[in-house]
Amino acid sequence: MKTIPGKSLLPSLCALALIALPSAAGSDKTDISERGVPHFEAPIPPGAHVALHLRSGDIRIVGSENGKLTVDISGKNKNNIDDLRYRLISSGNNAELHVSGGPRNDLNIEVHIPRNSELYARISAGDVTIENIIGSKDVELHAGDLTINVGNPQDYSSVEASVNAGDISAAPFGEEHGGLFRSFHKSGPGKFTLYAHVGAGDLTLR
Repeated sequence: MKTIPGKSLLPSLCALALIALPSAAGSDKTDISERGVPHFEAPIPPGAHVALHLRSGDIRIVGSENGKLTVDISGKNKNNIDDLRYRLISSGNNAELHVSGGPRNDLNIEVHIPRNSELYARISAGDVTIENIIGSKDVELHAGDLTINVGNPQDYSSVEASVNAGDISAAPFGEEHGGLFRSFHKSGPGKFTLYAHVGAGDLTLR
């Protein structure tokens, strides 16, 4: 590099450093992958938007107080999980977890997230229970039975529930439906939203 007599390079170097700083400071993305273990955990912020993409199984999603996202595996095939994969991608106030692979059946999956999270969940098949989560919920189950403990029905501004084939039981909202392509929509005074859909199976809001 050529220099001009009597001229310092320090201002130019400082300018380059300042240009690089925003990129380094804004780089808060985390990408964690694990495989073949019965327990997975990572910290996520309270009130985060949590997206879960889960393989089939008997699944329980629970709100907790410890500020972590955790997954615990049990069931008859809990020792045959060499190919079970976890991937958590988080950035800012968003966290996205994928659980895939592993044995085809006889697997129980329990997921804990902070109880005041916004939950988005897409699950292929199984019996699914969601409880103790205070926040908006957007849940789709392709096949199986879905049960959501909704808490106080007055906490929701919008509730939309549907099944392609099966029954809807939603006592807190005064709704009962059965058959093909059943749905209902409610509006309320709260600040949260609830969307729940089952392809083939029963949907219970309680």
